[in-house]
Amino acid sequence: MPASDARLKVLTRAEIQRRIALGLPPDSDESVLPRYRHPPERMPTPAAVLVPLVNRPDGLTLLLTQRTAHLHDHAGQISFPGGRVDDEDDTRIHTALREAEEETGLHRRHVEIIGQLPEWDIQTGFRVTPVVGWVEPPFELAPDPFEVAEVFEVPLGFLLNPENHRRHSDVIDGRQRHYYSMPWEGRYIWGATAGMIHTLYRILNR
Repeated sequence: MPASDARLKVLTRAEIQRRIALGLPPDSDESVLPRYRHPPERMPTPAAVLVPLVNRPDGLTLLLTQRTAHLHDHAGQISFPGGRVDDEDDTRIHTALREAEEETGLHRRHVEIIGQLPEWDIQTGFRVTPVVGWVEPPFELAPDPFEVAEVFEVPLGFLLNPENHRRHSDVIDGRQRHYYSMPWEGRYIWGATAGMIHTLYRILNR
C-alpha cells in the first residue's frame, strides 16, 4: 500500500481539523521550495479561496476549477474557487464561501469549515487565505460560465503522494521563481494552487 493511501485511512474529518490547527511542522525541510513574498512596500489585495475536501465513498477528493481563458487574472489556470475580499465580507471564511458559491454553485450549507492554511502571496498582487472546507455529498453544482470552464475533483491520495509533486525553477521578469506542479489526467495543476496543496500535504503528513 502506498504511504499516501495508508495516511488517508487515518485522515478523518476530526483528524484533519486537528492537524490543520497544529499548522506546519516545526522541523526545517530543505526540500521545500522558497515561496514568493510581496516586498514590504507592496500593499497586496486580500483574497481567499475555498479548499474543498469532498467526502466521496471511494475516498476524499479535492474540488478544483479551471478558469476560463478570457479572464484578466490567471486565465485558463486551475485553481481553487475564490477571489478578492469584498467590503461586505466579515471574514476570509465569508469570502471563500461566497466566491465558491458564485463560481461553482456549491452552496455553503454543504460546507463545514475545518481550518485555514498559511496565507499565500501571488505575484499578481494578491495575498490569499486558503480556507479548508469539508464537503458532504450529495450536492449540486452550477458553474458560472463566465469565470469557470470546468469543475472537477482529484483524489486526495494522488495529491498527498510526494512523488507527484514536481519542482520547477524559472526566471520570470528577471527574477527567479520556484513553484510546484502536479499534472493529473491531462490537466496541469501548478503555481500557487499546487503550492497550497503541497502545504496541505506537509500539514497532513506530520
